[in-house]
Amino acid sequence: MAALSGAAAHWTLLALYVVSAAAAALHALLTTRDPRSALGWITACWLFPLAGALLYLLFGVNRVRNRAHQLRAGLRTQPAPIAAAATDDFAAQLTRIGDAVTQRPRVAGNDVLALENGEHAFPCMLEAIGAARQSVWLATYIFETDPVGQSFIDALAAAAARGLQVRALVDGIGEWYSWPHAVRRLRRAGVSAARFLPPRLLPPSLALNLRNHRKLLVVDGATGFVGGMNIGGREVGKPNHRRMADLHFRVRGPVVTQLAECFVADWLFASGESLTVPPRAQSSGASICRVITEGPDQDNDKLLFVMLGAISVAHRQVLIMTPYFIPPPELTAALQAAALRGVEVCLVLPARSNLRYVDWASRRWLPPLLERGVQVFLQPPPFSHTKLLVIDGSYAQIGSANIDPRSLRLNFEIAVEVYDAAVGAQLTRYILSARDHGLAVTPSPQPRLPARLRDSLCWLLSPYL
Repeated sequence: MAALSGAAAHWTLLALYVVSAAAAALHALLTTRDPRSALGWITACWLFPLAGALLYLLFGVNRVRNRAHQLRAGLRTQPAPIAAAATDDFAAQLTRIGDAVTQRPRVAGNDVLALENGEHAFPCMLEAIGAARQSVWLATYIFETDPVGQSFIDALAAAAARGLQVRALVDGIGEWYSWPHAVRRLRRAGVSAARFLPPRLLPPSLALNLRNHRKLLVVDGATGFVGGMNIGGREVGKPNHRRMADLHFRVRGPVVTQLAECFVADWLFASGESLTVPPRAQSSGASICRVITEGPDQDNDKLLFVMLGAISVAHRQVLIMTPYFIPPPELTAALQAAALRGVEVCLVLPARSNLRYVDWASRRWLPPLLERGVQVFLQPPPFSHTKLLVIDGSYAQIGSANIDPRSLRLNFEIAVEVYDAAVGAQLTRYILSARDHGLAVTPSPQPRLPARLRDSLCWLLSPYL
């Protein structure tokens, strides 16, 4: 009898442990705002029988926030007043931030031309390659070997046959998006091509992180192309499930030298060959520009720091367009603070990206922003791969980085700061047009439990996506 009683007590305690741990872990997953904190509490609930769930009940549940929500129920908040017009020191503040973080100077006399989608970007790039007289340097993450990619292979091969210095750098993982691989075809066509950290069996090497996500073309050291556009057929053609909308940029002027310096460093790392940076390009326009390189080396966090600084000095408007949105906590706080200051903060995301698990994770990051007055809009298809930050209509960042941990911490990225009211106004119109055709996200009742669980599980892993 005593044995049966002991066994019953054992199974009762086991059942109590499983139920309490599961309930507490589920609550942490669905309500905790920081994924690292949520993961810690979930681990504690299962590692420490009963005690873990009790500790979470005592210290992990944010009763203060819950009570505050109850007190605010039924109250209407008045819209914050529009911030005053930008002061004369706006550009000076941004300049000081960039000077301190990037260790590169701003350079005047540049021309920046936005090229919408592959239909406009690729012909312009191919024309520049065809007109090259000295050198063509190309770096990309994805280089597909479809008809679009083959047109670039042919153009690069023709430039090499003319005796030009032609170099092509393709990411070692990005190359696997297409078969046959681009580097092999480039080499067979007579182009000097290299892979950036390719996977190898001997010696073993498989780095899914540390990818070269930069998209860069430098022609004769005088004309550059930079942005978020890979090389392939998904960037052109009629809208379909594979089609992407995107912006790329042609840059002319002294800032192209900074783009060339970035390529020279990447090429040396990947191939061991040292290239000579061409002489500084002549002035070509009215834009003041600076290159920002980002990577898990000495450049780590530079792009994030510049973004945070730019948002912190915004007076009127912060516009962000990105295909993937998993923000670091610092960026979330900066956007919330700007909105609370009365700055119009608008975030434009795709309604459906090509990475559904990122979309699901993003949904858990949006409510805290909406609560503080950040506007969020979802674009209908085709999937927008555009990456833009525009501040007060006079400052912009263009380049390859998404707003997610992979771009801001794990990849090698490139961006260009543009100080130019004309360019800023054009990009502002582009983002606002996308906003006006999108669907506004509003605080809404919680979705059903299966969807909440799916979103929360992806959110839990979001620092590693």
